[in-house]
Parts: sequence; C-alpha cells; structure tokens
Amino acid sequence: MSLTNKTALKASLALCMTLPLLACGSSADSPEATASAETPAPASEVAVVFPDSLVVIGDGYPASGAPCRRLGESAVTSNWLDDSAILVGCPSESDAKVLGGKIAGSVGAITIVSVPTGDANAGMGENGPVEKTVAAAAPKTLKDPIRSPGGMESKCLARVNEMTGGKVIGSRRIDEAESGVMIYVNVEGAQAPWQCFGSKDGKISEVYYGGDEGAL
Repeated sequence: MSLTNKTALKASLALCMTLPLLACGSSADSPEATASAETPAPASEVAVVFPDSLVVIGDGYPASGAPCRRLGESAVTSNWLDDSAILVGCPSESDAKVLGGKIAGSVGAITIVSVPTGDANAGMGENGPVEKTVAAAAPKTLKDPIRSPGGMESKCLARVNEMTGGKVIGSRRIDEAESGVMIYVNVEGAQAPWQCFGSKDGKISEVYYGGDEGAL
C-alpha cells in the first residue's frame, strides 16, 4: 500500500471515531436535557409531609386533594384548639392565608391556622355545626272554646273521669252565664252530677261533686 493511501486510511478512521463522540456531546448539551435538569417539579407534585406530632384528619381541607389538612388534638396543638374554630395545617403560609383564618403558629414546616366555624357545639359536621331555629307554635284557637274537641267540656269530662276512677257516663248539660260556665257530668253510681266551673274562654277553675259527698 502506498504512503498516500495509508495516510488517507488513518484520516478516515480518525473521523469515524470522532463523530460518535460529537453526537453524544450534542445530545447531553441539548436544550431539552438542560431544561430537564434545571427545572424543579411543580409544587402540586411535591408530597406534603406532616410530622408525626400532628394528628392529620382527611385528605385535604377545605376539599379533598387540597394541600392543607384538618388537624386533631395532640400535645403540640392542644393550646390552639377552640370550640368555635377548626385547626388546619398547611405546607406554606400562603396556603394558610387563603383559608381566611388566624395564623396560630407552626410545627416544623407546617403553618397552623385557626379557621372560625361558629358554635362548634351546635352540630358535628366536618366544617362546622349547623343550628336550626324552631319557631314556637302559636296556640290553637278553638272555634268554640267550650264545646269544641279539646275545649272546656272535653277537659271537664277527663278531669271528672280521673277523679271518679273512670266512671264518667257523659255530659248532662252546660249552663252559660255572665259569671262563667257550668258543666254538669253524669257519673255511674252517683246520686248527683259532678260539676266543672270555668270561664267562657274554656279555662276550668273548679271541679267538684254536686251532691252530698257523704253519699259517694
């Protein structure tokens, strides 16, 4: 082989060895590789680690998947607990401020915030109790306070029946006057009727036997 041909062969071999190295260097220094190495993972993908000293409740507050967590009672949170608020731990102070509560302190990297909920004794919902106000029922007005069901006559019969051991037969008559209302009640075995006296608005003031009590 001539000297010229040997020189050409060596140059060709050197070029072949150099090209793979250049290709590898180009790949390692590419913009994509550089960006991947320097760009940190999004905050949402970084796991939130709460210390064991905190009692964590649920998988997010105020909704599932949120970075903050509701906290239960523990040795480090006992001084911050309040019946009128929920204690929440957040991985950052900015997350805690979004909740609108009062920053109570911190445990390690976790910011503790107290979120008001109203009266915590009114109910047991997760985000706070709900209190319902029940309106007082207005007293029922009877069409006839004396003779309507539930009126004075019904009350009189019930009272006399209780006093005579269940021997009431029924009403004999009802007398109405300016002074009030008198209801006469027939009772089994009684020689005279029992009487209920009351006002025209149906209120009973007296119940008694109208005959000789010695004959009862």
